[in-house]
Amino acid sequence: MDNSAVVVNDLRVQRGGRDVLKDISFEIERGTVTGLLGPSGCGKTTLMRSLVGVQIVESGDVTVLGRPAGHKDLRSRIGYSTQNPAIYPDITVTEALTYFASVLRAPADDVARVINEVDLTSHADAIIGQLSGGQLSRANLAVALLGNPELLILDEPTVGLDPVLRDELWELFAGLAARGVTLLVSSHVMDEATRCEHLLLLREGELLAANSPAELRAHTGEADLERAFLRLIKDTVS
Repeated sequence: MDNSAVVVNDLRVQRGGRDVLKDISFEIERGTVTGLLGPSGCGKTTLMRSLVGVQIVESGDVTVLGRPAGHKDLRSRIGYSTQNPAIYPDITVTEALTYFASVLRAPADDVARVINEVDLTSHADAIIGQLSGGQLSRANLAVALLGNPELLILDEPTVGLDPVLRDELWELFAGLAARGVTLLVSSHVMDEATRCEHLLLLREGELLAANSPAELRAHTGEADLERAFLRLIKDTVS
């Protein structure tokens, strides 16, 4: 069986006549945590939307779990957490997750499981609209975890969280990968790159690197990953 969860070949996306993604290619292995890093506006969300199959692309091929991106067979196999929470603000956490569980045809006991995994048990009966920013981010992540998806695509899941909660979520991500789940996690915080097995570094729609942290350090001669990213930028523009 092909060990690639995601295969992207020469993907180009345009918006307003401008290339947002510029003929990028990479693969993501199953059961790994891949970090998608780069500054705001570099194309991270557009790339994630392309993998989910909700982005119009100009050219290129995107294969996800052996199917073309957006294929109907992938709907229950992919969990997607957007940067802006897409859950109703006037119902409770449990009610929101029960609704999405029914839409996804997830097991009934999944609601309690995902609430526990994102550490919202004490807020299970809280109204979504009254949650803090960090709690709202975790509730949004819980929706993506319903149904035990094979691939999780998470857009800035740790934004707004304190260091303790960020650490807990990265431990959760590692545990999911150990169970065979593939994760693509976007961030603009370079220190989170050390938590990933593989890195995709984007800048202005171009893929500067698709390496492990160790390979990136060796390639640039920089021990610090943020300095390694800056070195890649300088080498690209020089």
